Amino acid sequence: MNNTSSSPSPARWFRVLRSVTKSRSESNRKSSSSLLCEDVLRRARDAFTSGKTKPYSFRLLQLKAILQMLETHEEDFVDALDKDMHRPRFETVLSEIITVKNEALYAMKNLEKWMSPEPVQKNMVSLLDNCFVQKEPVGLVLIVGGWSFPIELSLIPMIGAVAAGNCVVLKPSETNSHTANLLRMLLPEYMDTCCYPVISEEHGDLMEVLENTFDHVFYIGDRTIGKQVMQAAAKYLTPVTMVLGGKNPCYIDNSCDIITAARRIAWARYINSGQNSLAPEYVLCHPDIKNRLINELCYWVQDFYGKNPQESPHYGRMASTEHYRRVKDLLSSGQVAFGGQTDDGERYIAPTVLTDVQESDAIMEQEILGPILPIFTAQTLEEAISFINKKGRPLTIYVYSGNPEVISQIMCCTSSGSFCSNDNMIQNLYTSLPCGGIGNSGVGIYKGKYSFDTFSHSRACVLRNNIVECVTYLRYPPYAEKTLRLMKWACTLSKKKNSNWCSIL
Repeated sequence: MNNTSSSPSPARWFRVLRSVTKSRSESNRKSSSSLLCEDVLRRARDAFTSGKTKPYSFRLLQLKAILQMLETHEEDFVDALDKDMHRPRFETVLSEIITVKNEALYAMKNLEKWMSPEPVQKNMVSLLDNCFVQKEPVGLVLIVGGWSFPIELSLIPMIGAVAAGNCVVLKPSETNSHTANLLRMLLPEYMDTCCYPVISEEHGDLMEVLENTFDHVFYIGDRTIGKQVMQAAAKYLTPVTMVLGGKNPCYIDNSCDIITAARRIAWARYINSGQNSLAPEYVLCHPDIKNRLINELCYWVQDFYGKNPQESPHYGRMASTEHYRRVKDLLSSGQVAFGGQTDDGERYIAPTVLTDVQESDAIMEQEILGPILPIFTAQTLEEAISFINKKGRPLTIYVYSGNPEVISQIMCCTSSGSFCSNDNMIQNLYTSLPCGGIGNSGVGIYKGKYSFDTFSHSRACVLRNNIVECVTYLRYPPYAEKTLRLMKWACTLSKKKNSNWCSIL
């Protein structure tokens, strides 16, 4: 019998061999990156276990190091973001450098107070006890930085985790390669390398990194990856904080100053080429003012960037080719009122306003993160509120109105991570205000004292002595109705609003 026809051909053997070789190579790469990541994490956890990060003096020193790094290398960060996103220097300094420096200064100024034990109210039973809440670091924290503002979205949460006394593993976004490389180069020069390592793709992708155990995971990014991060963290019961964005509405009331509103909305939507999760995602206005609003937006875009924004030194580009293509595809929704021009070679998308967009269009099903602004109309305030609530709870809600009742009604009848009237994104400049989403737009909050609390464990502490035995002996068996009445009186909270009796035995 001739078996020649059943024997594998040389070409097939070559394909099989190549496949096996590729599989082994990939396996070795993953093994190598996993070992590298495990070594970094082991050293960081050992540093935390040693207690190195807990003293006030050490935390303060590391916060000062972040501040010094930003002051010394401001122009390096400006140059990196110019290479990554064609970002104007003004935008980088204002929206990232100053914001992060203020966060560090705020933490340094308040750190000693934040670390101090917090006294609690006491009742008759605990009157002689020393009762307080002690803020303790949670341990080893993973921070996955966002790409739209890579300095701010990496260092602001890191400042909170450092202030709280944790060891931090920072994974900056690889989308902005120049900025990520600069952070990886500079942070080890200024901060303790064992306590605050910066990892890259050579340590594995995000899901590979999450195969290791952490004490808290902080993630800024899109909802799809966010769900995967939460699932990976749930395996180890690791708490997470997530900022996921959403469809931020902007309601324009007939009573507002449309010129000012259009100017502020145009700035917020098109700064950083629209790559901002706090920017307005769509506008709702009455049909009577729609055309005037579009004309004013067009006017201010030309005032900001000239008749051809592509030639303006004040207008940036999409951060990556992948992101550019995704945002470009969204231009197929509705009709272009103005803008709409693109350039594949430069990853350029012009400041654009869309009309006649349907709620089912792709642009209303995902976060835009680009320089496109759809405009919808609503006949009444109630209709606008209903429209907003159908889109889930966003990261923020904006309203422009000269009527306080309109502002109050929207604030009371909707839910969002933050709320701002008669301006856009200004809430992000306040270090004393939290940032974070709710529902689909995120889990947890950060910034300022809220970051410190997010990365801290509130430890309940009661320091007792034997003197209180003259009261607490009543709790022991054998039980009697008389002693139960005494214990109820001593332990029960008062119905009076201003009573100081609190807590239980």
